Amino acid sequence: MKLTLKIWRQKNAADKGGFVTYVADHVSKDMSFLEMLDVLNDQLTEKGEDPVHFDHDCREGICGMCSLYINGKPHGPLQTTTCQLHMRSFSDGETITIEPWRAKAFPVVKDLVVNRSAFDRIIQAGGYVSVNTGGVPDANEIPIPKTIADLAMDAAQCIGCGACVAACKNASAMLFTSAKVSQLALLPQGQVERKTRAEKMVAQMDAEGFGACTNTGACEAECPKGISITNIARMNREYFSAVVSSDNM
Repeated sequence: MKLTLKIWRQKNAADKGGFVTYVADHVSKDMSFLEMLDVLNDQLTEKGEDPVHFDHDCREGICGMCSLYINGKPHGPLQTTTCQLHMRSFSDGETITIEPWRAKAFPVVKDLVVNRSAFDRIIQAGGYVSVNTGGVPDANEIPIPKTIADLAMDAAQCIGCGACVAACKNASAMLFTSAKVSQLALLPQGQVERKTRAEKMVAQMDAEGFGACTNTGACEAECPKGISITNIARMNREYFSAVVSSDNM
């Protein structure tokens, strides 16, 4: 396969940046998208040019690092992570446009790499549980109905890649935040902070500069782990419950 790659190049957050066109020849359909970029970078390095910077780690669809906006869609044409996207999803002679996530809360570090530490600060605000030291009961000994456990595990599958933010016209982080709220709110272990968790995490989300949710559903459609927007409804209930409880105190 021979492909034309229009790749966003940007030195840092202050740089204006712009697209640079490259030609990738002899691309195997069995390559992953990141392997194709590796080959391109090898060629650039041999020429003495600066390779394209992009995030990656596990390359197994688990870590959520491979945050590329490909042909106008987060992670590309399939509902999967970029590292699990293969070149057979594209046609010979095709032009592929590759960009970083576009969100105020995700400033560009360099080229296709963005700083997603805003997600870390949202979790730090309330995505934890408190336990007494000493004889903490084993989690397997706490009875939890299977339906509740399944819902909690579904929410916990969120890998924090940020595709929901990139897909949203408002750059909202509601799907990510609601998944982190839900996985703890549903379980007995998360009840200690339940009345304050959603309130604190939503406040931090707003402080980071993420937009509001207008229920277009783009986040769920593009999420590589299929996180449901029903979690957003649950987080809203948790949030309003916490606000009402605070007002009545």
